Amino acid sequence: MVRIKGSVLRSRLALVEELAPGGGLARVLGRLPEADRQTLQSLLAASWYPFDLGRRLDAAIVDDLGGGQVGFFEKLGDASAQKNLGKGGVHHSFLLVGDPHGFLANAPFIYSFYYDQGHRDYERTGDKAAVLTTHGAETFSAPDCATVVGWYRRALEMCGCTGARVVEEECRAKGGSVCRYRLTWE
Repeated sequence: MVRIKGSVLRSRLALVEELAPGGGLARVLGRLPEADRQTLQSLLAASWYPFDLGRRLDAAIVDDLGGGQVGFFEKLGDASAQKNLGKGGVHHSFLLVGDPHGFLANAPFIYSFYYDQGHRDYERTGDKAAVLTTHGAETFSAPDCATVVGWYRRALEMCGCTGARVVEEECRAKGGSVCRYRLTWE
């Protein structure tokens, strides 16, 4: 069974609360089976949970708050990066202000904190460009890939980059053999 970290799920729940205070979280959780609701209400950031739980949560969020648009998950990725890489965040030590390539070189290691199967490669393709490629993930989804786009764009901004862009060039959820992200900045 493929698993993801509780911190990923907690970031999603926190953004729901931020975007739809006073009822949004209850609506999203109400779309899920009782067992999922119970698990999500007692998450531990460092524990592993089934990827399918995350997929069901993603679907409920997209349906309720995202108007059915998967791109909404870029906002979730942004919020997750801000929370986890920001001051006091669980992965703050990875953030290398002024050294985006140094930060991106840690992508394979960072990946292992969020997913328990597959791996992510980093390739420097220019002074202000890189490619990240995810291989061997048993489970994948378009919302999760959109989260990765938002996460790395925000992470580059937190490294001090301006004009950060992350484009998913290939996606397993859309028939590709890998998930490949091209990152550029000014």
